[in-house]
Amino acid sequence: MRLVNDFFDYQLLDMANGEKLEKWGKYTLVRPDPQIIWQTKSKSEDKWNLVDAKYHRSKSGGGSWEILKEIKTPFYVKYHDLTFCLKLMGFKHTGLFPEQATNWNMLEKIIKNSNRPLKVLNLFAYTGAASVVALNAGASVVHVDSSKGMVDWAKENVIVNHLENKPIRFIVDDCLKFVKREIRRGNKYDIILMDPPSFGRGSKKEVWNIEDSLFELINDCKELMSDNFELFLINSYSTGLSKTVLENILNLTINQKQKGNIASDEIGIPMEESLLILPCGVTAYWEKIN
Repeated sequence: MRLVNDFFDYQLLDMANGEKLEKWGKYTLVRPDPQIIWQTKSKSEDKWNLVDAKYHRSKSGGGSWEILKEIKTPFYVKYHDLTFCLKLMGFKHTGLFPEQATNWNMLEKIIKNSNRPLKVLNLFAYTGAASVVALNAGASVVHVDSSKGMVDWAKENVIVNHLENKPIRFIVDDCLKFVKREIRRGNKYDIILMDPPSFGRGSKKEVWNIEDSLFELINDCKELMSDNFELFLINSYSTGLSKTVLENILNLTINQKQKGNIASDEIGIPMEESLLILPCGVTAYWEKIN
């Protein structure tokens, strides 16, 4: 398992009874997590009660935040020399997935070690953490997400890091349709990233289902690979897809265009002062053979 061990503005303090106790910068939050099926708490109940906000799931679906202390939003956390803008979203999220830091490190290393400027395509790009990392490392970026709200948030993250004058394009579009148009345009990329949801809707209500659409999307992406392609990385939170499934897809698609190293692993966050680890999905990647 690949673990996040250098995100010092984020701490997983405790987890039990379907909930995690987290420190985000100066704020402490409690959020639900379906992976946490054990009941034993490491911290005292007082620690769990002294929080700034708690997300409560509704039995009818969704849920809401209970604000227990004053929280100014947006608020900000640091990762190395980068700053990310966070908010308390309607469906328990903050706009950042700290477990992705292990993938950001890989992305940054490849871009900085390259002897040429790299072009990155970030699909299902959400609030743009990976886009910011790639841009800051020296790449040009095309950032694609079907939600205008998420793309606007990504623009905030670019601005707060003073990267707005760097080469980035923001696209509000259905990722599958965008890739097909890029093929017709003849555009090529050196790195392709994607973090697809299990289910979603495109900018024009197109339906995305990961089991039905993922293979087609990745197979199309191979037509966007440059002659000196560096990295294809996919992250998945879908519990029905194992890391072996993702490796198989990469072998049947990207590796047919250019032979490379394929690997996969779980990613997770270690709990403070504990041997426990919170699993946070799987990641698989194809990397150029040097």
